[in-house]
Amino acid sequence: MTQTQTATKVVTFEEFIQWYPDNSPVRYELHNGVIIEMTPPVGKHEEIKGFLTTKLVIEYSGLNLPYFIPNQAIVKPPEGESGYLPDVLILNRPCLTSESLWTKSSTITQGSSIPLVIEVVSQNWRDDYYKKLADYEEMGIPEYWIVDYAAFGARKFIGDPKVPTFSLYELIDGEFQVSQFRGNDCIVSPTFPDLKMTANQIFQAGEVIED
Repeated sequence: MTQTQTATKVVTFEEFIQWYPDNSPVRYELHNGVIIEMTPPVGKHEEIKGFLTTKLVIEYSGLNLPYFIPNQAIVKPPEGESGYLPDVLILNRPCLTSESLWTKSSTITQGSSIPLVIEVVSQNWRDDYYKKLADYEEMGIPEYWIVDYAAFGARKFIGDPKVPTFSLYELIDGEFQVSQFRGNDCIVSPTFPDLKMTANQIFQAGEVIED
């Protein structure tokens, strides 16, 4: 999603939660103490998000895993005053008993509660590849997907020439290691090893493919 800064005043995470309007049609994130208004995503972004959500629900349901995907939950990194609303967030229900902010503000602070987090890249690609990548790693989230369907990211992230790229970051010894998938490459996920899905199936979500 693209974004606009709503104010220059720096606020704490607690102030952000208290300020957040109830039932707001507009989504907001907190980036280093600055409230950011997330502009409505384009249709392609939502097609991919919906496709991945459906695929993953089928996957973890078939494995009888105690996972669910919330409609809206905030991920708060341990350091600084930030709070993110990922495009797709899988939560491990039993772990929520250790989340002190869950019942009050639907907030997750521990990486152990999050088997997988996904960001679908829009014009604000720097957030996904820099800020959120670093914070999700710091939290200890085991798996992070960046779906760059329109090749928005810099060449140092997705290569040259720039083409649609699916980047899978796996946490190994406390650091993210990346595997990348393009075209008809089959996604290889540590969290869902039996997942059958290619990069193109994700990038082409919602499109009518002619034979």
